[in-house]
Amino acid sequence: MITRAEGAGPAGLASALLASGALQPDWLPAFRAVPRDLFVPDRIWPGISDGTRQNPVVDRATDPDAWLRAVYSDIPLTTQWDDGSHTGEGLGRTPSSSNSQPRMVFSMLADLDVRDGHRVLEIGTGTGWSSALLTHRLGKGNVVSVEYDPEVAKAAGERHRRAGLSPLVIVGDGQLGHAGGAPYDRIIATCSVGQVPRAWVDQTRVGGLIVTPWGTLYGGEAIVRLSVAGDGTAGGRFTRSSAFMRLRQQRPGLPPHDAFLKGEAWPADGAETTTGLSPAKVAGWVEQFAIGLQMPGAFWSVERYGDGSYTLWTYSTDLLSWASADYEPEADSFAVVQSGPRRLWDETEAAYLWWEARGGPGFERFGLAMGGDGERAWLDSPDNPVPVVG
Repeated sequence: MITRAEGAGPAGLASALLASGALQPDWLPAFRAVPRDLFVPDRIWPGISDGTRQNPVVDRATDPDAWLRAVYSDIPLTTQWDDGSHTGEGLGRTPSSSNSQPRMVFSMLADLDVRDGHRVLEIGTGTGWSSALLTHRLGKGNVVSVEYDPEVAKAAGERHRRAGLSPLVIVGDGQLGHAGGAPYDRIIATCSVGQVPRAWVDQTRVGGLIVTPWGTLYGGEAIVRLSVAGDGTAGGRFTRSSAFMRLRQQRPGLPPHDAFLKGEAWPADGAETTTGLSPAKVAGWVEQFAIGLQMPGAFWSVERYGDGSYTLWTYSTDLLSWASADYEPEADSFAVVQSGPRRLWDETEAAYLWWEARGGPGFERFGLAMGGDGERAWLDSPDNPVPVVG
């Protein structure tokens, strides 16, 4: 039996979500009928509302009040680490399943714009809450959810049954969708992609919508809302910032730092210069997104030091190029070293200045177009593609 902590509960969360505009009135009956606490396991690692860090484990068995407060807070809840291989109480290496932040859940459901009778495919069942909300809204037989992890899918199915709901949960590769139930009026993903799978477009009705988190390899991510056209293309705008776990089949296998210097001492064969652009300026989430759109095949890491300074390393996935930029607090000039055919810091600087010159656009000014030649990002309108630097 749940002991309800003072101030905790669905009513307070519903009020906050309604006030924020994330929870639209047409979703309020589903929110009330499908309580989040039915779809959260006993052990969780609460996150924070505006980032990707996790707090220590909260166990319902030992601290039910803290567990309930976390469940009815507007925060994401990590429920699995390292694809299930981590079983301790501490933090694992990589979060691999979660119950998403309620504000994001209901914002994405609003983007999905479902109507009575619509059939929906969800990619990434997780704890089962989103598919349960959709099933309450649309009715039995209209919701299919694909989950790659068999244990996660099994647990979600048990929660659905306890709640008296029955979406069809399929264990499989989310990239492939579920052709057996196609076509769908709507597809929604609760994991991020770097490339929208072609199967999702093919399995969506003409005029249907795909709502998914989409991010660059370099960094930055946002929700994109794509409308599918009769010629097999799809396109639409990004609606808001997001930070989801990557679809497992699209997780990038990035080479390690040591693969670039090849055993040589820094600066190896790198050319040394300076820059007036602080590495800190390129660190924002939307800045990373704008830079990543212009620098395909590039990624970064940070080496931090005790005095607040750090080195921003940028690499190319082909192992041929790297760059380092040294940040020091209060400095107005920063040391740069670059090696390889791509001058990666020069590219970073050009990409940042392009974004800055256009007024530092937020995610909502960007869009994505999908056609036979792949994906193309645009700014403000589809006829204004984002350039590739270098």
